[in-house]
Amino acid sequence: MFSINHITIPEVSRGYLELYSPNQASYAKIHLSQGGSLQRLTVNGHELIKDLSPMTYEDTYASAVLFPFANRIKDGRYEFEGNTYQLDINETTLHNALHGLVYNKSFEVVREDTTVTTASVTLVYHEKNKSNGFPYTYAIYLEYILSENTLDLNVEVKNTDTNIFPFTLGWHPYFFSTDLFNSHLIFDCNKKVELDERNIVIGKSYIENITSFKIGDRFLDDCFILESKTILFITPSYILELKTTEDDCFLQLYTPPHDNTLAIEPTTGVSDSFNNGVGLKTLHPHETYKIGWTLALNNI
Repeated sequence: MFSINHITIPEVSRGYLELYSPNQASYAKIHLSQGGSLQRLTVNGHELIKDLSPMTYEDTYASAVLFPFANRIKDGRYEFEGNTYQLDINETTLHNALHGLVYNKSFEVVREDTTVTTASVTLVYHEKNKSNGFPYTYAIYLEYILSENTLDLNVEVKNTDTNIFPFTLGWHPYFFSTDLFNSHLIFDCNKKVELDERNIVIGKSYIENITSFKIGDRFLDDCFILESKTILFITPSYILELKTTEDDCFLQLYTPPHDNTLAIEPTTGVSDSFNNGVGLKTLHPHETYKIGWTLALNNI
């Protein structure tokens, strides 16, 4: 049987969950007070997501679910339905609002289940306070399902407000490779998002269709418009498939100052989406939006 452990750390008011396969070759660690984020992941003996120390979660947003906006909003300001709103600026060096509003919220466990083939948990955060920058209430559910060779993250957003609201969604995992220089990505893409010096979208450009994107010694902080729902990350020790259920597919790639680590971030929109409308969605009162991301491991 798969198993689930609940760990509490009273002195820092934090807790996390551990999901294990029977032989412990697959393992997931989920921090409830850090946005319900996946902080460690081992699948079939391969360490895919690991601790990024000495970098902190506050620096990296590692594996955070990004809602109600992925990436950035320029100056934290946007207009919707004829009104102007001001989000808090948490990227002070570039004067942007960054990575949404739930990355630092505390989630609670509402369901868990173990079988001979999987362990699954469902977490929820209820936003009941209307902030000045996003004056709406909502509930966001995160379902993690761990098996011997896969990790699924299913996200469900419910509009509990009386007004329609705008949103995009993203996920911010950092993946470990034993040799990032000789790792590469495969994804279907012939368009790239052009960014200014503040990482705000200024347009798009057509590029030669990507068949193999070698990491090498590139510094990446780039966004691509995908033509398919699947991304392959090919390393010397494993092949990882990342798949989404969403038709609007954007891919943000980022190389942090941490050896052999690459952020592969699937999103439903781009930076400043609340202003440029690229990938922007709306959710009416009582409506629900669902998206799923699957990580599937293939041994070499």
